[in-house]
Amino acid sequence: MSVYEVTKDSKLIREDIIDLEKNTTSSLNSFEQEDDSNKISDGKEDGVRLKKELKARHISMIAIGGSLGTGLLIGTGTALRTGGPASILIAYSFVGILVFFVMACLGEMATYIPLDGFTSYATRYCDPALGFAVGYCYLFKYFIITPNQLTAGALVIQYWIDRETVNPGVWITIFLVVIVIINTVGVRYFGEFEFWLSSFKIMVMFGVILFLFIIMLGGGPNHDRLGFRYWKNPGAFKPYSESITGSKGKFVSFVAVFVYALFAYLGIELTGIVAAEAENPRRNIPRAIKLTMYRIILFYIVTIFLLGMCVAYNDPRLLAAAHASTSAAASPFVVAIQNSGVRALPHIFNVCVLIFVFSACNSDLYVGTRSLYSLAIDGKAPKLFAKTNRWGVPYNALFGCFLFCLLAYMNVSSGSAQIFNYFVNVVSIFGILSWISILITYIFFYRACIAQNVDRNSFAYRAPFQPYGAYITLFFCVLIAFIKNFTVFIGEFDYKSFITGYIGLPLYVIFYFGYKIIYKTKLVKAEEADLYSFKEAIDREEAEGKIKEAEAKERLKNSKKSLKWFYEKYLGYIF
Repeated sequence: MSVYEVTKDSKLIREDIIDLEKNTTSSLNSFEQEDDSNKISDGKEDGVRLKKELKARHISMIAIGGSLGTGLLIGTGTALRTGGPASILIAYSFVGILVFFVMACLGEMATYIPLDGFTSYATRYCDPALGFAVGYCYLFKYFIITPNQLTAGALVIQYWIDRETVNPGVWITIFLVVIVIINTVGVRYFGEFEFWLSSFKIMVMFGVILFLFIIMLGGGPNHDRLGFRYWKNPGAFKPYSESITGSKGKFVSFVAVFVYALFAYLGIELTGIVAAEAENPRRNIPRAIKLTMYRIILFYIVTIFLLGMCVAYNDPRLLAAAHASTSAAASPFVVAIQNSGVRALPHIFNVCVLIFVFSACNSDLYVGTRSLYSLAIDGKAPKLFAKTNRWGVPYNALFGCFLFCLLAYMNVSSGSAQIFNYFVNVVSIFGILSWISILITYIFFYRACIAQNVDRNSFAYRAPFQPYGAYITLFFCVLIAFIKNFTVFIGEFDYKSFITGYIGLPLYVIFYFGYKIIYKTKLVKAEEADLYSFKEAIDREEAEGKIKEAEAKERLKNSKKSLKWFYEKYLGYIF
């Protein structure tokens, strides 16, 4: 028998909840609704329950636009300058494949039984100590990234208004107030904001791709047809330094690019976080996961390929951007715009960067709040962080994350590219440790399904090429975690980059073994893993969803052609 923990009336309770012979959850009063409503029995009562108010279009657009941010718009400049166009194309493509398998593994678990976060999945299927380690590493990532995104927003505005005219703290305050309001009023409004912001980001990325394609073919004001010019001169691969040249130097630069590829994809796992607040997750989450590969190919690989065609790694403007603030001035896309001879676009693009940063601030605060809530629900953080208001928002967790956002005021004077690189290092190591934990958890989940004769063919979504995909992806994620900042050992030792690049590894180990020693936890045995608690409720929601979907199809079939009809028939799958 397995044991699962939930919070009820702010007290932690434990119950044996699986009957493996019947393959159903036991009849427990504490997990049943006391009224006749159709709300889901999820083991939590009002006051500690999130609201399932994210609709299909919210999930899809959050999935597509969730990770489009400073990592892609700005971090790619440093990556191009470090390794050259071929290096970044290969590195971003390779990491994109790893990301897809991570998302597929997470998607299978999230659609089978949606839980409150990575902590809950790891605790339930693998080891409570792993849940503790991944939960806090992921939380620390958002404690760091949110205030830095706020600082980035203030620095973007300095493109027009210098700090002597208006103190950056003013812009930080405005950003912070707005995102706190959005995150306070309920997940439905958060989803609506992210829907429109993600829609805008997607249109911007389509515009960027089209623009790069046009100027590559000579359609800019200077009519300079670029083609593969910069792949030949200065070259597709950049030597690392004057002392490390040739094939060795190019290989070192290629490996050094992976840290920026990681940073660009961070946040893509947001789909797994929102599963707990999604309507009919078995219908909506698989759609979002299936869109992952398309957005990786289109918004990352195609964009990176075209960028390498339009900007040389030794472009003087690109080198100058290395010393610019974290704004459009630091973006390689602005370099491409300036080289093409278009004058007005840099200002327009800076507006786009500002909106990207605002969206990132909004979603980062959301994820940080839900991560702290998940730890509290799982008994690994104070119970007060599990309390929710009448809109289903964990307000104490939100306030806790808000306090860390105030760190942004300490960074208003440090917008240099070097600070941005340190920020990339810290966040990327916490991010890849989260991916590693997801893969380990999935491997245990897969083993449990085999041991308990659970037919994966019956799942709403099945991760492809398993379990081999998870094992291979896990190997490369671990490898990248160890080598991503190896350049600190080349030449003069850079202790700052070493600390920021690897600080997550000892913390992760300390969290895991510390919790394991103190609470004497054990790995969850495959035959004892809890594969049934709350499944009945999700099955019921899925069945009801299928009935509603059939009714909607019938209604669409018999309805007259209109804008609404066109939207539901052709755009509904994505939007």
